This record gives sequence, structure tokens and C-alpha cells, in this order.
Amino acid sequence: MAGKSTETTARYTTIKVRLYPTPEQAGLFEKTFGCCRWLWNRMLADQQRFYLETGAHFIPTPAKYKTAAPFLKEVDNQALIQEHNRLSQAFRAFFKNPDAFGHPRFKRKKDGRDSFTACNHVFSSGPTIYTTRDGIRMTKAGIVPARFHRRPLGWWKLKRITVERTPTGKYFCSILYACETRKPRQVPVTPERTLGLQYSLKHFYAADDGTLADPPRWLVQSQNRLAELQRRMSRMRPGSGNYREAVRKYRLLHEHIANQRRDFVHKESRRIANAWDAVCMRADNLNDMKTAFGGPLGSGYGMFRECLGRKLEDQGKRLILVDRYAPSARTCSVCGAAGDASEQRWTCPACGTVHRREVNAARNIKAQGLAQCRLSAFSGEAQRGADSPSSSNCRPEHR
Repeated sequence: MAGKSTETTARYTTIKVRLYPTPEQAGLFEKTFGCCRWLWNRMLADQQRFYLETGAHFIPTPAKYKTAAPFLKEVDNQALIQEHNRLSQAFRAFFKNPDAFGHPRFKRKKDGRDSFTACNHVFSSGPTIYTTRDGIRMTKAGIVPARFHRRPLGWWKLKRITVERTPTGKYFCSILYACETRKPRQVPVTPERTLGLQYSLKHFYAADDGTLADPPRWLVQSQNRLAELQRRMSRMRPGSGNYREAVRKYRLLHEHIANQRRDFVHKESRRIANAWDAVCMRADNLNDMKTAFGGPLGSGYGMFRECLGRKLEDQGKRLILVDRYAPSARTCSVCGAAGDASEQRWTCPACGTVHRREVNAARNIKAQGLAQCRLSAFSGEAQRGADSPSSSNCRPEHR
């Protein structure tokens, strides 16, 4: 296990709670969503017009629109400021890497992704946002009833909140806290405490020890119900009462499946992070995998890889990502010979070992990850030796 270190670092933790606003508070939230969406589209349109006329990049501030649009004064000013910051951040990401981040687009009301963010400011009279026993105090909304599944520790500092409404009409609030925590000591990577994982289209993943992880049956059952509901909706007349009821059930089932998938991903990543000191995975491009497999994967493997890396890092452990083009499935993990891995089970032509394709790929990924780790450690030692005064190329003096 990792020991404790005396070095400290800033750590951010988010607590997501369910909100139960009153009709007046819900109306204020809806008005804030609309103002943020209107402001985003207006700033983006003005930015594009300014760029076409002058060739320079400029985003107006929200204060420039309040005279012509007085309804912006009815909502929290922090939500409007954060919308300006979001658009600025979107352009910075686009200018830095246009291939990975697309150009900011206009928001549509029918997209169903309504949210706003407000920062907490501490004055002499007290903070602008704080939590109570059964609610959250927000600017202009007052105390909004909420249900907490966990509570922050006493020394955590509330930084900002994000209120969102799901397509099913539920309100949630993500509360971001900051705190000082000790940096965990780095756990050394050993072959005995390292796990190799390979993505599996039939299963969820395959481990180098032969373990095959399947999504829970209740997740598969929910996905089957979703497919049946989609078939029924395709035979309905859009706009009818039955169609609107089917759309409501469709959204509820989609939200239920997302919660089930998220629950499975977090529990499985936590189990692996607690049981192993290092995990080797292939740095697959999931967008290319969707294109290769002819549609969305729907398994949450990308979210699983992200959650696993974050949980390992919090414990001083490592997630080792090997090259996505490194040979794994067609290479024998025993002798290194190449074989025909077109079937789930194949026999090595050199040593005669019978392999399961995905398990063999996981073993090769583990071996490549360990070799990559040893190479980086050797390069670090060589660099430290070159930087030390005793490693000079000059011949020592004889006295």
C-alpha cells in the first residue's frame, strides 16, 4: 500500500445532489437556462461578425447586452459571467487543437442540455452560496430543497455550483469543493501487482489472468427494453398522444440505463484500483472503434478508462497506456510468434499454445506496459546520472 507523504496538493471533489425546487425556483432556473442560451448564441454571433469584418477575435462581455436585453438582469449575474468564460475556454481549446476540439456551435432549446454555473464569493457578510441541512442557498433563488447522499468535510471550501435539468425534468446540482491533501507516495510497478486489460466487444474487458468481465444482466435487460420501445415508437404517428407518452418513457429509460452504466463503471474501476498497483491498457481511439464496429459501442469503456486512471492516481498508482498500434491479438504471449487470430481461440504455429484471443491480447498489453515502464525508469536514471557532477566525461585527477 502507498504510504503518506508530507507534500500537499490541491484536490477538487464534486458532490452531486438532487434538487427539489419550488415552482417559483423552477421558473427562475428555466429563465436562467434561457438567458444563458440566448447570451451564448448572441456572443457567438457577434464574435463571428466581428471576425468577418476585422479579422480579429473578440467576444463581448455580458454587460454590453443588458441595456438592450433587460431580462438578463432578472437572473444571477454569475451565471452570465460563467457563460462568457465557457465560450472563451471553448475558443481557446479550438485554437490550441482544432482537430480535437471543434468550433463552438450555437445552442438549441430542443437539445435538452440546460445548465448554468455560479461561483461562490465570500464577503464580510458571508458566502453567496452555501449548503444547509436540507438545501442549498443560491443567489436570487434562496434556499433550494435538496437531498444529500454525502456531506463535505469541515475544511472543504465550496468553489462553485452547476445546476442542470435532465430531459426527464429532474434538477441536479454539482457542488465543487477544493481542499488541501497530501500527495500519495508512488507505488513501484511490479509484474505480480500489475494487471493487463483488453477491451472486449462481446464482454466488457478481458484481463491477462483469464477474467472476463460482463456487464450486469440488469443493464442488458434495460437495453433490450429500450430496443423494444424504439421499435414500438417507429410504428407510431409523431405528435400523437401515444407517441408523446412513448417519448417520455424513452427518456426515462435512457436516463435509467445511463445511471446503471455509471454505477457499474465506478464500482468496477474502484475494485480494480484497490486490488492492483498498476494497470496496463491500450490507448485506443474510441471514435475510430465506433466507426470500425459500425455504430456506438454503448458500453462506457471510455468512461471506465478515465475513472480507473483517476482512482489509481489518487492512490499513487499508475495507469500505463501502451501504443494502440502495438501488436497484441495476433502475437503469441508465450513465444512471440505471429499467428492467425481471426477466431476466438487459435493455436500458435510455433509453440502450439492454445490462446483465447482477448486474454492473449491482455497478456501482451501487460508485457508491453511493463517494458515501457522499465524503459522510462532507465531513461530517468540515465538522465539523473548525466546531470550529477560525478558523471562527467573528464578523466579524474590522480593525486
